[in-house]
Amino acid sequence: MAVANQSHRSDLPMFRFFLRMLGLLLLAGAFAALVVDGTRSIAAGALALTPLAQTLAWLSPQKFEALKPQLQQHVPHFVWDPLIVHLLTAPTWIVAGALGALVLLVTQKRRPKIGYSNRE
Repeated sequence: MAVANQSHRSDLPMFRFFLRMLGLLLLAGAFAALVVDGTRSIAAGALALTPLAQTLAWLSPQKFEALKPQLQQHVPHFVWDPLIVHLLTAPTWIVAGALGALVLLVTQKRRPKIGYSNRE
């Protein structure tokens, strides 16, 4: 039984590393999208934001078009219209940045409590 506990503990740091790397990549992508939107806004002389739906369509047009009917079929209407539609119209850098920050926040190691022993 102790061996099963040790293998579980050894897998956890690797999983945390993978998720933290994903969070950092999302933040880097959000920064790149912010720079692109800023450059387009300066060139146009007006605010130009790229919605998440347009970015996903640029990345993989066939999969994005196939995903929309599947989501509408499996996701309830009260979730699709207010949540997913607004998420797809939000700027890419906001969605990627928020998701990356959330992943980094969730995978952060717990800080030791002050005044308590950290021995296990």
